[in-house]
Amino acid sequence: MSDYTTAELQTLVKAPMMAGLSVAMVDMGIISTAIEAAAMSKQIAGAAEKYPANSIIQAGFSEATLRSRDVKLDKPDVKPEDVKSGAMIDQAIADISAALAVVAGKATPAEVAEYKQFIYDCGAAVAAAAGEGLFGTGSNKVSTAEAAALAKLKAALEL
Repeated sequence: MSDYTTAELQTLVKAPMMAGLSVAMVDMGIISTAIEAAAMSKQIAGAAEKYPANSIIQAGFSEATLRSRDVKLDKPDVKPEDVKSGAMIDQAIADISAALAVVAGKATPAEVAEYKQFIYDCGAAVAAAAGEGLFGTGSNKVSTAEAAALAKLKAALEL
């Protein structure tokens, strides 16, 4: 099966989810958040296919793993003040650090690099999914707040 325990798999899956969620939360709107959630779901659902030779992504995001329901993610407890203060990004970075600690020594440097890029891509897909303005249709897709969140994620991932 995999070299990871169920708890480790949850940590591996949580990092990209929190990266995407933290970017979505810096700039919330009812419609745009739904569009962003769909973009993140697409990234997650396509991960195993996009990275067929990556043991980390196969372990956490294969169809079998996602269907097994063994990996359960708790709904994050998000408070409005956490969004405004930047605590959401800090939490995502802590989750990323935990995930990178899990894969250390269990995956090749190339696989870890791909996994880091995948985590970042989840945040970037969310940022680019919906624009500003009514119904998220504005021409400026990545807001200043989202760009700042992505810059923090990129620095934490050392990309």
